[in-house]
Amino acid sequence: MTWTGVLWPTSALLPRLAASGEPQVALHRWARQLLPALGLEVEIIGRPRVDLPLWVANHLSWVDPVVLMSLRPMGTVAKGEVADYPLIGGWARRCGLHFVDRESPGSRAAALAAFCGSLRGGRDMLLFPEGTTTRGDRLAPFYEGGLRAVHALGLPAQPFRLSSPAGHYPWTGAETLLPHLRILLATRTPLRVESLEPLHPGDFPDPAAWIAAFRTALAPPESPCPLIR
Repeated sequence: MTWTGVLWPTSALLPRLAASGEPQVALHRWARQLLPALGLEVEIIGRPRVDLPLWVANHLSWVDPVVLMSLRPMGTVAKGEVADYPLIGGWARRCGLHFVDRESPGSRAAALAAFCGSLRGGRDMLLFPEGTTTRGDRLAPFYEGGLRAVHALGLPAQPFRLSSPAGHYPWTGAETLLPHLRILLATRTPLRVESLEPLHPGDFPDPAAWIAAFRTALAPPESPCPLIR
């Protein structure tokens, strides 16, 4: 794999986003073209439900949203640092991405409002309730706001469990984007994406039970679920 395979779809598609009436579709096309260049061997298990408004996944790497957005057009909530990524950041907001500073209550509230507004407006969305990446051996504590809001809206959601035997796939801690990207470009990386059974708010007595069902669905097999926060 080469840098050309990454830069070409980015430089070819992202400038069109400013004039696009369907930026999430443009982002979906960008993800579909970028994914093969990253050297990922993606195995899809089950049936991704493109008729449902929300997908919910555990979070291992910055590549996760690229993988899932390659399957259908949708927006998501991204950490504020994404706005500074080379080539990508300047266009990401135009594609339906909402940025959040996780340490700022005001920023979290604004991102949650934008997320709910997108769902109410009929736009499909992707949510990573951990709000951060892990090595895949456990779930991080959940930020509950998004799932609580979706429960209040009465919208169904499909959980997706991501896993990889490749130790270099997770992007955690103080790692920076470009060194991690270089490793991906030089290595074939298997990634398993399990499409699990959809969850409907009406099947749960309260938001706590709804959130607990997502923790159970997304947790690594035989891994204890952590406390929520």
